[in-house]
Amino acid sequence: MTLTARDIRRSYGSVVVLDGVSLTVGTHGRIGVVGPNGAGKSTLLRILAGIEPRDGGTIERVPSSLAVGYLPQEPDAQPGEALMDYLARRTGVAAASAEVDRLAEVMGDDMDLIDQYTMALDRFSALGGDDLEARAATVCADLGLPHDRLQVAVGALSGGQAARAALAAILLSRFDVLLLDEPTNDLDFDGLARLEVFLKQTDAAVVVVSHDRALLEHAVKRVVELKAGGPGAREYGGGWAEYLELREAARRNEETAYANYSAQRDRLKGQVQQKQEWASQGVKKVKQSGETDKFIRHHNTQTSQKQASKARQSERRLERLEKVDKPWVEWELQLELEAATRSGEIVFRLEGAVMERGSFRLGPIDLEVTRQERLAIVGPNGSGKTTLIHALLGHRPLASGSRFIGPGVVVGDLDQRRGQFDSDDGLLGAFCQESGLAYQEARSLLAKFGLGFDHVGRPTSSLSPGERTRAVLAALMARGMNCLVLDEPTNHLDLPAIEQLEKALGHFDGTVLLVTHDRRLLERFEPTATIDLG
Repeated sequence: MTLTARDIRRSYGSVVVLDGVSLTVGTHGRIGVVGPNGAGKSTLLRILAGIEPRDGGTIERVPSSLAVGYLPQEPDAQPGEALMDYLARRTGVAAASAEVDRLAEVMGDDMDLIDQYTMALDRFSALGGDDLEARAATVCADLGLPHDRLQVAVGALSGGQAARAALAAILLSRFDVLLLDEPTNDLDFDGLARLEVFLKQTDAAVVVVSHDRALLEHAVKRVVELKAGGPGAREYGGGWAEYLELREAARRNEETAYANYSAQRDRLKGQVQQKQEWASQGVKKVKQSGETDKFIRHHNTQTSQKQASKARQSERRLERLEKVDKPWVEWELQLELEAATRSGEIVFRLEGAVMERGSFRLGPIDLEVTRQERLAIVGPNGSGKTTLIHALLGHRPLASGSRFIGPGVVVGDLDQRRGQFDSDDGLLGAFCQESGLAYQEARSLLAKFGLGFDHVGRPTSSLSPGERTRAVLAALMARGMNCLVLDEPTNHLDLPAIEQLEKALGHFDGTVLLVTHDRRLLERFEPTATIDLG
């Protein structure tokens, strides 16, 4: 069983996204696909799944009946779609069932159609269609979803429940090859643990795009690295730790090889130039010397010709010198977060605070956050982490109790849905309003965050989640604040950007409130206190 992509090319207009990318997925393969935002990771998965066209290259499935499933990173529930219908569609069972029904209606006594019907029925069974509803009820119950109401609309679920519904689709899938695009987004620690167990136990081959370093450490055996706009893909054997070591060694080797090549090239160029100058000066001296002795003139001419011959020899050596390309340098986010003026000693205080959202109730809570405190807020989905953040910031009224925000507190807020940049307004105007910068300054800063000419005129709602996240981070960098409130900041960020965020948080000397399920970020954040709402 193999899924093979050879020399895949894909462009959007003049922008080259994939250029000569090849990949082979074998039986029980465990492949992690990494690279910066814009490198084409999601595009590659969609092409492998056969749901997006390619501009060049080939895709081969062996056998041709290979069942390939793609689960996207963005919520894709259709309007009014019931949970059971959503799970059937995401697991491929709905399409397989529709094909069985279609063939059953038209096959009659046609042997070819009967064979097709038999194959379609086998596919339906292989995908788990025979007992999907029973399995769905069990999995949903285990995940805390409304298993007794599988006809509930997915759109009526909370954000945490929607994330668990996407996880349920993964756990119920029985594809031969499973293509997962950022499956950890919005999952809590329990969901992450369940996903990792599934990836270890499933018989399917798995190709996963993820920014979750802990998941990559536990789940992958090979790493394929894409470069934004760069040619091809580089594959590394071994797991995540081996990839990091091999990538660093490869980078050093490339830099050394290019430095040696550059030094040798420059030396030969210098020799060519020097010998050409000597030959030219020698000929000029012969012509201007007025020397009447033909033997002396002949000797001087021969000397100049020898220098010219040596110059040509150096030129030939330069031509034969094997060229070494300059190592590819990725665009890299440079994030610096600096505290503004000093706040008072008390930043936030809740006393007997109760928060209510529909039937959900959190509290009463007594909490005091002091200046320069680094507070981590953790807990399962639905436990009230975002509700607590909103209570502290005053975004929602308290059902009872009191809230206090200290004098001089300047808050920089990155909310989970990136709502600051999710409207019909153009990015540039919205960013100027959010950051307080003039147009030219705003354009320059956005460009440093990878948001250039093609982005600034677009409605912010048309930006990808990663682009909206970078816009929010750019606004935080521009504003200057002494309190950062970050709700799942690593969602939709690529690994280099996450590493930059970690460094920036490490140097920030203000107050930080962090909600995250990124286990590596939580370790490196080094909180001074942790609130567990579990």
